[in-house]
Amino acid sequence: MAKVVIPAGYKTPLPVYETQCAIEFIKKNFQENLCNALNLRRVSAPLFVEEASGLNDNLNGFERPVSFDVPDVGADSVVVHSLAKWKRLALKRYGFHHGVGLYTDMNAIRRDEELDNIHSVYVDQWDWEKIISREERTPEYIIDTVQRIVNCVYVTNEMLKIQFPQLKTNLSRELVVITSQELADRYPELESGSARETAFLKENKDKAVFLMQIGGKLRSGKPHDGRAPDYDDWTLNGDILYWNDVLQRSFEISSMGIRVDEAAMARQLELSGCQSRAELPFHKALLAGELPLTIGGGIGQSRLCMLMMGCAHIGEVQCSIWDEMTRTTCENAGIMLL
Repeated sequence: MAKVVIPAGYKTPLPVYETQCAIEFIKKNFQENLCNALNLRRVSAPLFVEEASGLNDNLNGFERPVSFDVPDVGADSVVVHSLAKWKRLALKRYGFHHGVGLYTDMNAIRRDEELDNIHSVYVDQWDWEKIISREERTPEYIIDTVQRIVNCVYVTNEMLKIQFPQLKTNLSRELVVITSQELADRYPELESGSARETAFLKENKDKAVFLMQIGGKLRSGKPHDGRAPDYDDWTLNGDILYWNDVLQRSFEISSMGIRVDEAAMARQLELSGCQSRAELPFHKALLAGELPLTIGGGIGQSRLCMLMMGCAHIGEVQCSIWDEMTRTTCENAGIMLL
């Protein structure tokens, strides 16, 4: 059953067509700012990949991809969950070099997503990936990259408020960095990672937060949140978070990280009990040192539009399908789902 909450007194910030114009404005300007900040080049991306390639993102391991057979190819295909692995392979195939990266529109279907104000079965992201050196696989390098992304968010939001004066969301370019273990130590009374995130963001409403080191087990024996073992290095990754004043909660716009090298891949596959993946084509190439070292991530397009425009439900900024309760609740609140 989907969960939807309408904040008291909430009104859609813009009429429906102006909403569409604002979405276009955000997407156009943010991707230009991101491209310039990280030295990225635009490429085309697949909607589906061969199931046997090992290129699809396994997420937490239980989500079922949408699959179908292609008789003329003689193989089964799956709709992507994300492009985390595909991008790294593309950088090699397309002849990219150190310091240059790619970005693309990633459109995915996550059929097992639990629907609420910020989750949909349709996922749209700017997926990006950039070649780095082994010496750049450091916390300092990823934090510098995060700051560049946060600057892009800030600049785009300021431009948006000039274009649409009705919108009042204020976003900071000031960045706070904290690890998942530090977060757990700070709030020992809170059991869930999401509750700890919201508590910390509530204390840092006027800042952007980069929560680092997600995927590995904390001292409690549980991870802060799930991460697949075969793309991010769990010691060099994280989420970019903001305080969402409309929903009164922590709000993730990006998951990103320095990607696994050979040693990190082998270690994390073992920790996750996924050693069999080492025989898949992508994993074999990486373990053999045939793929470039990279940093990359996904930045939610609908999430960013929600945050900047002050929308209460993701269906206000993207087209998807919803259960009857969600449609009725939103209709009664005067919210049009696209």
